Amino acid sequence: MTGLSARAQTFLLTTSAALLLVAIPQASRAGILQPLLEMMRPRMEAKISESCTELVREVSGGLDGVSLLAEGPCRSAAKPISACLVREAGHSHRELQMITELLRGQIGDDSRQVIRRCLSSMMGLPANGLDQLLPNVLLKQRR
Repeated sequence: MTGLSARAQTFLLTTSAALLLVAIPQASRAGILQPLLEMMRPRMEAKISESCTELVREVSGGLDGVSLLAEGPCRSAAKPISACLVREAGHSHRELQMITELLRGQIGDDSRQVIRRCLSSMMGLPANGLDQLLPNVLLKQRR
């Protein structure tokens, strides 16, 4: 797809995926977009690592030494996090929405839901465990 603008690539991939999903019965299309998400993992990992390092920079008050030290751990954490995002996108049947949001460079409602599921999974909670935990934590903080 070289030579096409990012917008054209997004349109072609989204349209192709949508046509594929319409043409294939529901039962047999589960996970059909997983390979495409797997191909996008390097992009996800780079963004996760970059965001992690930026967060450390902000929290440390802009100390370059601290953010430089965080680059390695942030890069290492990005791999299992991206794997979790791909897995949870499949489990929640949000692959197409995630792909569309990733290609647009956005984090939309579907991505947020997948991130929540992933955090819950990584914390050993049920898929909706974070949704149940956060309101309880927020209520305790208000008291």
